[in-house]
Amino acid sequence: MAIIVNLDVMLAKRKMSLTELSEKVDITMSNLSILKTGKAKAIRFSTLDAICVALDCQPGDILEFREE
Repeated sequence: MAIIVNLDVMLAKRKMSLTELSEKVDITMSNLSILKTGKAKAIRFSTLDAICVALDCQPGDILEFREE
């Protein structure tokens, strides 16, 4: 897939664990893990918004497009 999810990079930059993000965003660990590993097929804008608020970042910091 040409969309790369950099959630792990942003978590490291913010020194936040996946568990802490899960609690702040009110998303299950399994759903965040699916997103983090790039296995998600879609993400709701409301979820992306909540993640960006929790990590104080922009959507482009989390999602990246790369030519295959």
